[in-house]
Amino acid sequence: MMEVNLAPLARANSGPPERTITDNISPHGVRVRSTCAWQLGEHAEIIPMKGGTPMRGEVVYCQKVENGRFFVGLKFAGSRVPWSILERFNGLLLADIFCAMR
Repeated sequence: MMEVNLAPLARANSGPPERTITDNISPHGVRVRSTCAWQLGEHAEIIPMKGGTPMRGEVVYCQKVENGRFFVGLKFAGSRVPWSILERFNGLLLADIFCAMR
């Protein structure tokens, strides 16, 4: 998990970016929590709060969950996520990560 700003790229009157957290990060995309529904194909910018390169992605799903919130999946076309949080796990097996979390 990491704290990010989530900003729609093409919504009129979208207001300021939504401050939220990631739920899952992979080298090619991210799953974030949101307070609003997103449409498939919409584009958004994800801006890490503690440094890191902003990334633009396309919404590939929007799943409604409890309390009127949503999980939004975004894929990043043609580029890998350069965020340091992924570098920490580079080369580790998934089982090693889960053992370290216990």
